[in-house]
Amino acid sequence: MELEIKRMRFSQNLKETGRSFVAAVTLFTFSLSAFGQQPSPAPDKPQPQSTVSTSTPEFQNGFRHFPNPFAPYMPHKIADPAFTNTPRIEQLIKNGVLVISLNDAIAIALENNLDIAIARYNLNIADTDILRAKSGGSIRGVATGLVQGTPGGGQGGFGTGASGAGGTTSGAGGAGSGSSGLVTSTLGAGSAIEQFDPSISGTFQMDRNTSPLASPILTSGGATTQSSISQNNTTANLSYNQGFATGTALGVAFNNNRSASNSPGSSLSPLLSSNYRFTLRQHLLQGFGLNNQLRFIRIAKNNKIISDVGFKNQVISTVNQIQNIYWDLVNAYEDVKVKERSLGLANKTLSDNRKQVEIGTLAPIEIVRADSEMATRNQELIVSRTNLQLQQTLLKNALSRNLSDPTLAAIPVVPSDVMSIDPNEVVPPVEELLRQALAQRPDLEQSRIDLTNRDISKRAARNALLPTLDVYGFYGGSALAGDQNRLVTCVPAGTSTSASCLPAGSIGTVGGYTDVFGRFGDAPSRGVGITLNIPLRNRAAQADQIRSELEFRQAQLRFQQQQNTIGIEVRNAQFALLQNRARVEAAQQGRRLANESLEAESKKYSLGASTNFQVLQAQRDLALSESNLVTAMSAYEKSRVELDRVTGNTLARNSISLGDAIIGRVETMPNVPGVTPRGPDNPATTTPP
Repeated sequence: MELEIKRMRFSQNLKETGRSFVAAVTLFTFSLSAFGQQPSPAPDKPQPQSTVSTSTPEFQNGFRHFPNPFAPYMPHKIADPAFTNTPRIEQLIKNGVLVISLNDAIAIALENNLDIAIARYNLNIADTDILRAKSGGSIRGVATGLVQGTPGGGQGGFGTGASGAGGTTSGAGGAGSGSSGLVTSTLGAGSAIEQFDPSISGTFQMDRNTSPLASPILTSGGATTQSSISQNNTTANLSYNQGFATGTALGVAFNNNRSASNSPGSSLSPLLSSNYRFTLRQHLLQGFGLNNQLRFIRIAKNNKIISDVGFKNQVISTVNQIQNIYWDLVNAYEDVKVKERSLGLANKTLSDNRKQVEIGTLAPIEIVRADSEMATRNQELIVSRTNLQLQQTLLKNALSRNLSDPTLAAIPVVPSDVMSIDPNEVVPPVEELLRQALAQRPDLEQSRIDLTNRDISKRAARNALLPTLDVYGFYGGSALAGDQNRLVTCVPAGTSTSASCLPAGSIGTVGGYTDVFGRFGDAPSRGVGITLNIPLRNRAAQADQIRSELEFRQAQLRFQQQQNTIGIEVRNAQFALLQNRARVEAAQQGRRLANESLEAESKKYSLGASTNFQVLQAQRDLALSESNLVTAMSAYEKSRVELDRVTGNTLARNSISLGDAIIGRVETMPNVPGVTPRGPDNPATTTPP
């Protein structure tokens, strides 16, 4: 009955203690949260909000224990990347020729281009950083630079032709690189973060120890002599630890030990001992407050936005590259047609000269001159056709994941759109273009959010200068139990035998683990304390704080420099567009005059008022003027593309859905304005020239 009363008393005390402890922790945590909350710095401009969901809940939150308790300890399955092209390419192949429009090229690139496919993984990688920060771990950063591995289609208005395979350029959100190797930034610097993920640790151990004795001893009654002592120990310990965003740490420990020995000096065998302790610790200076403990989560979420904006920048860059490659292909295609027409004129002139030589109205030397001209035109045609083959290869590579497909590698590509100029085109003033660029450029938005991250790190580095002052408290209890050692005989007090029994009713005299748990309240332990750690000179924290300030100021200057560079790019793109438009108009006028001059020379030659040399010269002038027109049109189209890039209008102007690029499947076809399909007067031949 007495034992049962003790058990009930312990159970009631434990419940009351638990409720009081939980209430105290809750009140303490919320009070610290209110006290530690500091206003976050307002950024210069509002941060971007993604209109398309790019997050994977599984990667941001991880697996939970419900409904599968083993799910958090199982690996996440990531699908293998697809190396086959989407069916959209096959649908455009007709009679062994890939006839493609600019809209089709952009749509296929959004689905197949490897630069976009590689950058698409950064979206989920940023999610894993958020998951890691939620646990209290340090973030690893994300790669947000442009992936430049597709040859051809260089930016800049006039194009740079084929370029070698590239890599990922540096961007906001990752580590910077220095001339002597990797330079670690102070981004994320500050005091240690509490481990928000709770952890349970357990130890179970069984051991048997036998120790020989130098002097044998007699057992009770002197019946036998012991030459060694054996002891069997069983240990079962359990602990629980968790940190909170206010700089609070909670620890619960429960330790158990069972020891059985043949030593006559042990009154109880087996001896059962148990104890528990609740510990609560709170940072008061360094590491105090939500701003310090949640900084990795805030930086990781900002990096997620940076990653989303970086992917948008990647799509813009790739679309611009595809447009440039496409116009290079159109340029090469039209140039071949120009060279063929020029060769046809030279061939006709050679045929006419031969007939006139046969009838004696022309000197034989004119045949040599016409034959030389035809050889020159034929050489130019061969070079033009070789360039066309190169441009076809570059476009197929940019639109496919796997160029090793023999069907795709062998088929020619014919563009179904031609270059044209809108006579009513109005170029906005440079002030309006600059306003659009500053509001829409993804790379500028990345730098703006990176400034916010550096400001968070700067504040955390200031807090890390403070000494460490922690207050802690604990509450626990312990108890003993066991059986009377059979090797010990109880003798009255005052006899010569040293061994004796424990007094009746003393703690831990008899019973098992149930009795131990019931006696926790009989031997409580409680206490509070303060720990103070003052680093003398504090040079490491000073260095981090100074460097964080310097890096923040440096980033501010870099941000201003980036704005100035964007201003120059916008002005240069506007100038290039206006210049190339005037260049096209001049080339059109030159081709018209060259054509009229050739017609006039041909008529004069038929009337004997001109020479064969003058006719050949007029043909060369016409061929040159047509080539100049094709080149000028290509430069104009590229300058139009470049103006969209520097102002950040590429996706909006071409009706490109960023959501389609994220999922890698185009559901809304792009619509590039100002593009003219080939008409009856300029058809797209099923076989390239």
